[in-house]
Amino acid sequence: MLEILDVPDGGITTPAGYQAAGLAAGLKRSGARDLALVYSESPCNAAAVFTTNRVKAAPVLYDQRVLQTNASAIHACLINSGCANACTGAPGLAASEAMARHAEHALHLAENSALVMSTGVIGQQLPLDKITAALPALAAALSGDSEAGLSAAQGIMTTDTYAKSYAVRVHTAAGSFSIGGMAKGSGMIHPNMATMLAVLTTDAKVAAPALDAALRACLDSSFHAITVDGDTSTNDTVLVLANGRSDAPPITEPAGELYETFVTALQRVAQHLAQEIVRDGEGATHLVQIDVRGATSAADAKRVAKAIANSLLVKTAIYGHDANWGRVLCAAGYSGAELDPDQVDLWLGDLHIVHEGKPHEIDEERALDILARYEVTITVDLHLGTGEATVWTSDLTHRYVDINAHYRT
Repeated sequence: MLEILDVPDGGITTPAGYQAAGLAAGLKRSGARDLALVYSESPCNAAAVFTTNRVKAAPVLYDQRVLQTNASAIHACLINSGCANACTGAPGLAASEAMARHAEHALHLAENSALVMSTGVIGQQLPLDKITAALPALAAALSGDSEAGLSAAQGIMTTDTYAKSYAVRVHTAAGSFSIGGMAKGSGMIHPNMATMLAVLTTDAKVAAPALDAALRACLDSSFHAITVDGDTSTNDTVLVLANGRSDAPPITEPAGELYETFVTALQRVAQHLAQEIVRDGEGATHLVQIDVRGATSAADAKRVAKAIANSLLVKTAIYGHDANWGRVLCAAGYSGAELDPDQVDLWLGDLHIVHEGKPHEIDEERALDILARYEVTITVDLHLGTGEATVWTSDLTHRYVDINAHYRT
């Protein structure tokens, strides 16, 4: 027996033993929630991937240091929005450490058992006094119900228009476990790990090495398969915590049927949250799926898909409902992947626009109807091999420019 079921209103607190809270600490001028706390009653094995941007925010550097020495005894993660604490030098690093110490004190935890994340404007020092002043109320508000999970998801939002939460429950012949998560992201989205944040929780018993392997196994089809604007943030972090509270047998190594089931479920949660980030892309009016097949390798297929997904000309054409397929072929051609232009086929939805590199069914009315839909699929077949990949992106609108032209003000 194997069932992976969606949990209605599920999120970060769905797995057993997790509590969360979110509140307004005054970091945002709007007065919206800007501080979130996730807490496990039991120590967690932890795994994380971080931005590969050479400019790394202070909380990224702090968490990397903690996880190198204490990846099997993490209890909490404190997250603020409104300030990225990036490009802040030694004071920023000290503020991230102090933020963690204050969280540990409020929760009566040992040192190095709390992680921290930050998101918001780069180059501003963290208003630590506001965070520490809010911590007693935040800790007192911790709860395991779904509303508490939602409040935490709201507390990590920046330009997001809605909170992003999801959870599944997995039933196997050997036992059951749950995986939940929350994420934020709307702009500066082009995760390249290994200002997008995600926290995943599970009550499965998963050893730290197996947890790390599982997280990395699901990235290519989730957080690594999305882009809004091609910008890799200084703060990108995906963290997964496993507290072992379920009745399912332990997963001690990255192999076997139960491990594969765990990866499948983790991937489902990660992919759902990743797609929600693209749906909420700054100013977006379309969710665009790019399917590439027939490449010489999966890596080449990903190169083509990412090139198309990041093309400003493709994204603006979709916004304008213009079936300008030449822009798609152009992006595929400069992707760096092996490609024979005389073999390429291209579909817009179910409309076969290009066959063997030449115009095929050019039906402008059908194309306009397809592009008027919220979800648009572009399929490219290179006819060179078996490599395939899928990437999700959004269109580029006037609203995106407006949001980012006035982001700090």
